[in-house]
Amino acid sequence: MQFPERGSLHEIEEGGRLMPLFDERGLIPCITQDLVSREVLMLGWMNREALRKTIETGWAHYWSRARQRLWRKGEQSGQAQRVRRILIDDDQDCVLLMVELTGGASCHVGYRSCFFRELDWQPGQTDFHLTYLEHRKVYDPVKAYGPPAGSDAVQHARPAED
Repeated sequence: MQFPERGSLHEIEEGGRLMPLFDERGLIPCITQDLVSREVLMLGWMNREALRKTIETGWAHYWSRARQRLWRKGEQSGQAQRVRRILIDDDQDCVLLMVELTGGASCHVGYRSCFFRELDWQPGQTDFHLTYLEHRKVYDPVKAYGPPAGSDAVQHARPAED
């Protein structure tokens, strides 16, 4: 699948053809949202192949910047994302996937959403404290991925019960 070449500003911003803009690294940001609740689940990155595979299969694929490889969400953890809608922003430089979760979580550390903490702040002041919005993990990431190499991470929430 070859994506169409970028057209005129009018075609990009108001036209009826997908003409995604990938950055200098060949990536486009992808926001993933729950289809029903509209909760933001994660921000990932796609290269051309990830976007193509997502369109072709109906399952979310991303480009891992850390591992430098393509991956299908849930291929190891079982926490897959069935894509139901694909939206593009006005400049066609950001993708929004609306998904159904197969396992109930999107976050690789076990929470439903990657946005499981909130900064305590008031305009102009903060002590940088984060409040947990989710208090239980949906799954145990150690069972899914094994223990992180060199990790001394503290478990703040109890893992999901089997």
